[in-house]
Amino acid sequence: MSVGIQHLHTYFLFPFSIDKQAVSQDHPEVFGKYHYWIDALDEWLMVHQSAGCSGITDKLGTWRRTAYTRFDMDAQAYQDMVFFHPYVRRVFFDARDENPDNDDTESLLRCYTMQPPAGSRLYFEAGDGKGRSAKCEVTDLRLFLMANGIGILSIGVEGFNLTAKEALWINEAMRKVYPSSGRQVRESRVPNRSAFTLESNGTSVTLVEENFQTGEMHGFLPPLSRLITSLLYFADYGEQELEPVLDERMIVYTYCAIDPKSVPEDFIETRDYQVFLSRLLYVDRYGEDYRYDEAFTRQQMTRQLYRRWSHQGTYYGFTSYSNVTCTVGAFDCDEHELREGFLVHRMFNTRYYLMAMVALFYRATLLDFAERTALVSRQLFKDMEDGRLATENVRLTADLRAEFLHFSNYWYFEELANKDEEIEHFTLHSREYRVEQMKQEIEEEIDKLNESLHNHYQFRNTEAVNRLAMLSLILGAGAVATGFFGMNFQGQFERWFFLPAAGGGLLHNGAIGAVALLGLGAIGFGAFMIVSNWGDYRESLLPRWWLQRGLAKQRSLRRSGPGVLSPPKG
Repeated sequence: MSVGIQHLHTYFLFPFSIDKQAVSQDHPEVFGKYHYWIDALDEWLMVHQSAGCSGITDKLGTWRRTAYTRFDMDAQAYQDMVFFHPYVRRVFFDARDENPDNDDTESLLRCYTMQPPAGSRLYFEAGDGKGRSAKCEVTDLRLFLMANGIGILSIGVEGFNLTAKEALWINEAMRKVYPSSGRQVRESRVPNRSAFTLESNGTSVTLVEENFQTGEMHGFLPPLSRLITSLLYFADYGEQELEPVLDERMIVYTYCAIDPKSVPEDFIETRDYQVFLSRLLYVDRYGEDYRYDEAFTRQQMTRQLYRRWSHQGTYYGFTSYSNVTCTVGAFDCDEHELREGFLVHRMFNTRYYLMAMVALFYRATLLDFAERTALVSRQLFKDMEDGRLATENVRLTADLRAEFLHFSNYWYFEELANKDEEIEHFTLHSREYRVEQMKQEIEEEIDKLNESLHNHYQFRNTEAVNRLAMLSLILGAGAVATGFFGMNFQGQFERWFFLPAAGGGLLHNGAIGAVALLGLGAIGFGAFMIVSNWGDYRESLLPRWWLQRGLAKQRSLRRSGPGVLSPPKG
């Protein structure tokens, strides 16, 4: 049957990871001026631009920080923050005092926005080889950057009075950021053209365009769409300053309001509604029946759909790649009057959006930890084969463990709000992301990594103590011998050893030689032990600033792999 879509509002969410060490070394003129990495972000986003990424910034400008500064009852900050626990407000909201010098209470998160010039509109266009196409207005461009290097790009688009086929194609096709193979382009399973266009005074200008005619993987990084790299202009993708966290698809966070005039009155109770929900939830293209086996799909939907408001036709659904809100029409919700704005859409656009960002941040951070744990383990494996752990790699392990503890203690909360509905939403979403399981797995891996280093150093310390005991025994024997001859014995002993004219020079000189040989041998053996085991004593003997200087020159672990990735063309 033909289902009409009254309102489609979709956020395409692109999580990525910034190589903090790489960008700090590549841009010392910015990051060298600040004590903390996050404090340099405002300037970095404003002044730096990678080669070939000027199409967006020439017309829209650079990202501008949009922190909350007003907190009265009618302010957006108040309405966004009031539903969450106080500790969540402190951590996950970019709020700052009106006095810019008072930044002691700022969170470790920055929010930026980008807007088209007044009087113009920005559009997201896409089309494939079979003639299907869509054009949606971009109503929201947001960028979230966290102090741990994780970022989330949010592209919000809206469409009205669409068919179900058009709405589903928009969600499925526009989320692609690179093809998984050349067959996808040839078979029209991915757009062969996507673009951002700016319309003003009846004229349209293409700001950036991607057609996926060519592409290859270099340095483990896929050929990311120019639409994405142009919005992330501040980091050079070709130099591996950032990398995608997920696969070739952006996360789809979508709101879909079905036009009640296009469906029967009992539509919310029909099988057709469940079929449409399945297509929307699993980000599939339009079809009259289930895309997958019906029994399997229904079983999955039972677990992935939130049905508290299903009697009114409103469903919330969660998968590892989608977060959907689907309802039929716009109506008064209990005492929530429609003239104040439709409650379901308002919640989608505020508190549930923020919860979706937090859940995605957790997932992206844990995936980033998984990669870094593997890279650090690779370095330690090479050290183990060489039989000696490099201090730099040991520090990498300690830093990794410290950052994970910071994530667990500062960022991570199982409960964001106090109301049952918000708790249930976030629990379902986190479950589909496998947040808790991933956190436990990575925590175990890092603990085992740290435990292996602890056991290794305990063994090394035991060896060092044994060497010290042996050296002390030898030095002690020399001290006893020299002390013995230094005692004030008299009589025959004195004549033999201290009066060579009386006792004979041979015995006197022989005793001096033996004692000197023993003393010099003990000192030489001690020097040999320290030099041959310098790695065990290096950190104890060298100044701390000297050691830190060596660590500062350490290269990025991620800048490796076959091939050299050239910067993307504009």
